[in-house]
Amino acid sequence: MYLPNLKIDAKDLPEKVIVCGDPERAKLIAEDLDDSKLLAQNREYHTYAGFYQGEYIAVVSHGVGSPGAAVCFEQLIQGGVKYLIRVGTAGSYQKEVKPGSLVISTAAVRRDGLSSQIVPEGFPAVADLTLTNRLIELSKSQSIDSHHGITLTLDVFYQGAIAFPHEEYKNAGVLAVEMEIASLFTIASIRGVRAAAIVAIDGYADADLAEDYNPHTDQMKQAIEMEKKIALEALTNTDK
Repeated sequence: MYLPNLKIDAKDLPEKVIVCGDPERAKLIAEDLDDSKLLAQNREYHTYAGFYQGEYIAVVSHGVGSPGAAVCFEQLIQGGVKYLIRVGTAGSYQKEVKPGSLVISTAAVRRDGLSSQIVPEGFPAVADLTLTNRLIELSKSQSIDSHHGITLTLDVFYQGAIAFPHEEYKNAGVLAVEMEIASLFTIASIRGVRAAAIVAIDGYADADLAEDYNPHTDQMKQAIEMEKKIALEALTNTDK
C-alpha cells in the first residue's frame, strides 16, 4: 500500500513508530537509531527508520496542530503501525510542573476541532495503559523531574478575541497543554492501536508568550534528549 501524504510504501514501515511535530526533532531522534535512513520527505512529514536495540523503529514528524497530525496518524495506521508514541513539548498549568520537566499524558481533554468531528461528544481521549505505564516506569528511573496525568489539547497558540481557558483547566488539575495528543489518542482508540505521549515542558502556559516563550534553551535540549530516550526504550519493551 502506498501512503500518499507520507510518500512512503507501507512495506517499509515497522509496527512501532515515534511521532513528533518538528521535522528537525524527528531527525534528532533518528540519530539514536542504528543504520538510520530517511525514507521519505513530503511537506511536514519526514520519515526515518532504523534499529534501536535490534528493534526496527520509525520516526515521523507530523507538523503543528491536530488536522495535519491526524493525516499522519491515520496513514501510519493504514500502513500497519500498531504502536505510536508522541514525543513533543507542552506548556505547564501547574506550579510544580516546571520548565525542563516531563509530562506523560494519561488522557487528554478534547478541545481540538479534529476529534470532535470523528467521535461523538463525550468520547474520552485516553492513552494505552500498558504503553503509558512503561513510559512512567522508565521516567522514574531517570534523573529528571517527571509527572503523569491529564493534558489538554487546544488548536490555538496565540490568543485572539476569546480568552484562553487556562484558568479553568488549571483549577481542574490538568497538567499541561499542547496541540495534538487528543487526536492521537482518539484515532488510536477507534482504529484499535496502542498510543502514548510524553512531552517536555517548555514554559508556563499562562505566561506571556511574546515575553517568556523560549523552547530552545539548554534545559529544554536536555529534557528532549531524555524524553526521546524514554520513548525509544518503551518501544523496545512492549512485551514486558
